[in-house]
Amino acid sequence: MGNVVSSWDTLGAVFLIAWAAAMWLAVIVLALANRGPARPWLFKTAVAVIGLGVIGQIGHFQEHVAQTGYWVAHPYSPAWMTPWGNGLARGMGQVDPSKPTLGMEILHLTGNFIFLAGLVGVMQITRRAVGGLKSRKWAKMGVWMQGMHGLEHLVLTLSVALGASRAIGLSTWFGLIEPGPALVTYRVWWHFIANLVGSVIFAVSLYHLWKERHAVKAGYQASGVEESVFVPSSVSTSLPASEEEAAPGHDLVGRA
Repeated sequence: MGNVVSSWDTLGAVFLIAWAAAMWLAVIVLALANRGPARPWLFKTAVAVIGLGVIGQIGHFQEHVAQTGYWVAHPYSPAWMTPWGNGLARGMGQVDPSKPTLGMEILHLTGNFIFLAGLVGVMQITRRAVGGLKSRKWAKMGVWMQGMHGLEHLVLTLSVALGASRAIGLSTWFGLIEPGPALVTYRVWWHFIANLVGSVIFAVSLYHLWKERHAVKAGYQASGVEESVFVPSSVSTSLPASEEEAAPGHDLVGRA
């Protein structure tokens, strides 16, 4: 990874971190607001979170595909990153230039948290649906798996940030594998498989979410339907009452 940091590297790093932060802020808002009555913006916000999660994971997963493809062609070479991945890592690495791999760790941590937020978005959008939805079950599975994967990246990042000579985590066998082809092979394939499985789970969840979209939407339309039914009924019930009250008056006048 080059040492020269461009303005584009910095802007890209800030943008990606802001992207992840905005998604998690939206997730928190959804989790709190979903305790109350349904609102149209809750559904739209959840859709946006899921969409951003899909876009983010496509970009994240292609980086792992590219790394694995490079390993297949050069199994004894150092780990490789795409030019845009390198640029983002350089931008994020400015937080502590004395740790050359910190930027890369922050980059993958950010990518995984964007992915995790997308999965949580599926959990939130299906929260009001009645019955057991397959999309929610698959998303729950993905949240558990990606949550553990995200925790792995958090440990890797913190170990480097706190001064460890090498990243410590499951994908480095807790730092016991010496730097070289063995470590590169183990870590590249570990993260590729983890992201492959997670991406498949996410895709299956989205497939079922599309099939179950009417049931999901119904949960957000329920309160609106109740309100629209309640207002006319109150008006309609009040009218006969006034007519009934007026009827005796007319009757008395007639009798008089």
